[in-house]
Amino acid sequence: MDRTFTIHFVDSNSRNRAELSRTAFDLGYHAEVYADFAELAARPLSGGLVVARDDDATGGVARLIRQMGDASIWLPLIALADEPNPERVVMAMRAGALDYLTTPLTLAVFDEALSRLGDEAVEYSKARRKLVEARDRIDHLSAREREVLDWLTKGHSNKAIARELNISPRTVEIHRANMMSKLGAKHSAEAVRVRLEAQI
Repeated sequence: MDRTFTIHFVDSNSRNRAELSRTAFDLGYHAEVYADFAELAARPLSGGLVVARDDDATGGVARLIRQMGDASIWLPLIALADEPNPERVVMAMRAGALDYLTTPLTLAVFDEALSRLGDEAVEYSKARRKLVEARDRIDHLSAREREVLDWLTKGHSNKAIARELNISPRTVEIHRANMMSKLGAKHSAEAVRVRLEAQI
């Protein structure tokens, strides 16, 4: 993995932050430290990787990933904990964490994790941005417009959708036109792509 990028450490404990940044520096990475999401969001972040403590007191990594998405911060994230709870690990991974490491971090373990992730971190950022943007666009649809999109994604025609929803084909056309406009889609394939990117 390219060692010129920045590792952004989020941990409420100042001693932990110092140890983590020292580990990153020892491996040749630049490190920035933050006590919480507010500090992270206060700085313009152009790239790198977030390494965050999965701490109940701050709402955990799953909450941090949601906050980052809401703030349009698309950086990949690795979670940390002293004694990872399997349930917390699953929650973090489902929320989008790339990895979950046990602290204290050794140089060898941290270096191996960063090397293993490689280009996955860059691809993750792109995919995460698409997913969050697609979900945001879909959130603006009415319930009926979403139903039309769901059936359209399954390959149904306006007439078939009308039969499934027990409405007229003309009403389907109206909902479909409104849905396409809200999604910014010029044709059906673009609307279906947004739905697939949202991974709903």
